[in-house]
Amino acid sequence: MKSSAVLSAILVLSCVRLPMYAQTSNAQASASPIAPDLISFDTGTNGSTYVPMDSWLYSALDRLHALGYIDTAYLGLRPWTRLSIAHMLALSADRITSDTNNDEARVIYFAVLREVQPDIEATTSLSDPRYILESAYTQMRGIAGSPLRDSFHLGQAIINDYGRPYESGFNNYSGFSARAHAGRFSLYFRGEYQHAPSAEGYSHALATELSDNIDDIPIATNPKQDTIPEGPIATTNVFRILEANLSYHLLGNEVSLGKNDHWLGPDQGASMLWSNNAENIYAFEINRVEPFRIPLLSHITGPFRYDFFVGSLKGHTYPNSPWVHLEKISFKPTRDLEFGFSRLTIWGGKGHAPITLHTFLHSFFSFQNVTPEEKNSRDDPGARFGTFDFTYRLPFLRRWVTLYTDSLVHDDVSPISAPRRAGFHPGIYLARFPGLQQLDLRLEGASTDTISSSMSSGRFLYWEIIQKQGPTNKGFLVGDWVGRQGKGGQAWLTYHLSPQEEIQFIYRNAKASPQFIPGGTTQNDYQLLVRKRVHQDIEVLGWLQLEAWKAPIYKSGLQRDTTANVQITWFPHYTK
Repeated sequence: MKSSAVLSAILVLSCVRLPMYAQTSNAQASASPIAPDLISFDTGTNGSTYVPMDSWLYSALDRLHALGYIDTAYLGLRPWTRLSIAHMLALSADRITSDTNNDEARVIYFAVLREVQPDIEATTSLSDPRYILESAYTQMRGIAGSPLRDSFHLGQAIINDYGRPYESGFNNYSGFSARAHAGRFSLYFRGEYQHAPSAEGYSHALATELSDNIDDIPIATNPKQDTIPEGPIATTNVFRILEANLSYHLLGNEVSLGKNDHWLGPDQGASMLWSNNAENIYAFEINRVEPFRIPLLSHITGPFRYDFFVGSLKGHTYPNSPWVHLEKISFKPTRDLEFGFSRLTIWGGKGHAPITLHTFLHSFFSFQNVTPEEKNSRDDPGARFGTFDFTYRLPFLRRWVTLYTDSLVHDDVSPISAPRRAGFHPGIYLARFPGLQQLDLRLEGASTDTISSSMSSGRFLYWEIIQKQGPTNKGFLVGDWVGRQGKGGQAWLTYHLSPQEEIQFIYRNAKASPQFIPGGTTQNDYQLLVRKRVHQDIEVLGWLQLEAWKAPIYKSGLQRDTTANVQITWFPHYTK
């Protein structure tokens, strides 16, 4: 399937007012006795900001989906806007009301509804905008020992953390978030002060081994690389923008410019193509936030959603500052099945090929391997990666078990066409246990060590002969924490005290192949996490992580580090 070409056609079709996925159920949603405030809200003319991926809302909504509701949720296309979440709730209100055997679903429903209620009730315009101070927080992190922070080679101690700097000692991240709405326009901002201590870093000998022999980047002409934390590493004290985007709502699309979260897979531990493991990039984006139908075609595939964005990656040595564009399209042929295809292309960069309309179109519509001569020319279509993912609530266990997977391939259109050359991140979610309705278990595996014997030395997935630093931004992989030619997995055992509160035990294992890193690497992480509301507007999130790791190329013997993290967040909901 040529996903980019298909997406181009759908982008055109979506500008026509076609029947929406939800419209067949609007009457039912309006009649719901527990959703009176959802009757008249309009998702077609009002702009809405995205909910950050580290919000408690995703955990609550993921659980509500696993319990058999919010069928219009696309788990492989996140983040969601606040109004799209309200729309999901409206379409599930009747079923939640009529189900007298699931009190937890109603509790989750009301908790999420309270969060998005102000967006439903408020009417804004360019002459009458609305401003909201959403949150203020401080995160204090203490680390004892030597943590790994090299997702491109040896591994990471702390994952999916927006590429925040961290080192042994005391680390702090303090910031705030705010949003504004004015008719079809919406604005979101989140920024924070970041502090991390100085560190010894890698020796020059290790940096040379990683750069020259593994990445194929001559360190003599590229002495400083964000993907290799060579020492000494200076103390970090910086104010960094995590998210900042201006959006305009047009025919079910949020058209935006700026920094925004992206999580393009159904897994909780990672998205193989794009996650919040690295700092967000500045990008232009068109995101179909409301599902839509195409006559005739949707009778087979169900309603669609898609996302497209283009921007520049930072922290690359050669070529410097390449650009990236990504396309994702997801389908829901049934209420219980979702599947999607996506494609990421890294192209251009200083010293290699100019960023022009010609090079963009060539990268966008090139779907096959090219000759070495073309790769090294101004017509290089770039490094191309494709994914396939699906989510399925199992028959006879619709409210108990959800099966899902994410997969990634390089230089092929889709993992479906080349499974031996693909990496996989499968998972299973048991939403409840008999007699323990608030306890759930999630298991996920991960592998980028492809079956094909021709792929070795870490030079396939997340690496490319021209774009040697692959899909990284400021040194961190934007995709799966398992990294290049690695294997691993995660497990979460969670007890939900309420939709906003939980006690969770997490285990994570990661191994890099000895064919990639001489001697290989091994990580074992054990984490205990507690999220608690000490007041309606004050959340305390604390976790303790014990890690044991081996990386003979870096340090001999078994290494251990301990991380204690406490974040206090105030949600003032101050509106003007």
